[in-house]
Formats: sequence, structure tokens, C-alpha cells
Amino acid sequence: MRKAKIALLAAAVVSSFALPVSAAEGPWLVRLRALYLEPSDKSDAIPALAVPADAITVNDKWFPEVDITYFFTPNIATELVLTYPQKHTVTVQQSALGGAVDIGTFKHLPPTLSLQYHFAPEATFRPYVGAGVNLTYFIDDNLEIPGVGKLGMDSYSVGASFGAGFDWKVDKNLFVNFDVKKVYIGSDVTLGGAKVTEVNVDPILWSVGLGWRF
Repeated sequence: MRKAKIALLAAAVVSSFALPVSAAEGPWLVRLRALYLEPSDKSDAIPALAVPADAITVNDKWFPEVDITYFFTPNIATELVLTYPQKHTVTVQQSALGGAVDIGTFKHLPPTLSLQYHFAPEATFRPYVGAGVNLTYFIDDNLEIPGVGKLGMDSYSVGASFGAGFDWKVDKNLFVNFDVKKVYIGSDVTLGGAKVTEVNVDPILWSVGLGWRF
């Protein structure tokens, strides 16, 4: 009888420790989100072409992205945001050519790595803030000013990123996510190898989607 009681007590102790482990969430969180890129469109003037400051714009757009988050602790995590190369149209809103003129397109690939702090890691509503770095590659640029010549861009841009958002737990491992980031992306623009302006896209990134914790 005593052995049976000891066995039952041992089982109870083991189960009391095992319950939090089995109920604990894993360190990985993968999200699929729809992202809206809203450029700030800052650029230097080009007096020789009668282009005023901030007249060079890049189109806004929606596109899909995936991010992978790893929790080092319940509060501290790192997030990597990925997508495929995105194509943009560049427009000069005012110049010696007159009104708005499309001068071509380019593609950019913008992985962003952030360190985050999660304020309420066990709550239903889980807000967080983060900061990190963005590395943007510019590829397939095809830009030209009619009657003047082809333009060139830098091959990449490195800049800071700042963000905030929240996860809303809707099921055991399922979350709804909303996120906003400010990312600093820019490039010199050259004509015949000489710099003619600097364009800072510096977008705000709005995203919403679903996340799975495991």
C-alpha cells in the first residue's frame, strides 16, 4: 500500500512538472502577411533638368511576405522578414519635359532583420516593438530620361528599421498579426557615371496576416 501511495505521489509530481512543458509554446513563430509599401519619396532637385526636390516618386503597392521569428526568451525575439523581388515604376512628377513622366522600372529585394521586445508573451493580446537593419538589393533597373540618357542606381542599400505591432491569439497555436515598420532605403542616381540626385524611398510598411507558433 505504501509503495502504491509513493508511486501515485511520484506520478503526480512528474505530471505537475510535465504540464507546463507540454502546454508551453515553442520558440518559433512563422507569419504569412500581406504588406503595403508606402514610399516617402524624398529626392534631391536636379536644376539642370528643372526637376524640383521630392519630384521623383516610386509607386506604392501590396505584396506578400513571410517572416520567421525566434524567441530567445518569452520577451526577446529576433524577426527576419522575406519576400521575392518587387518591381516598381519610377515617375518624375515635374521636369523640363513637363508633367508626370514615367522613366522606367527597377526591382528591389529587401530582407529585414529586427530584434524585438514582446511585452505580454502569455496574454491573448501581445504587443511588441523592434529595431533592426534592412539590406535592400536593387536589380533589373531600367531607367532612362527621354532625350537625355540612361540612369544608373546603386546595387544595394543598408539602413535602419523600426517597428511595432501585435499578435492576437485566436487558437492554441494560431495568431492574427498587425505590424508597421519604418525602413530607410535609398540610392544615388547616376547619369553617365556622374551622380545627378539621391532618392530616398524610406517607406512605411503596413502588414496584416496570420502566424503559427511551434
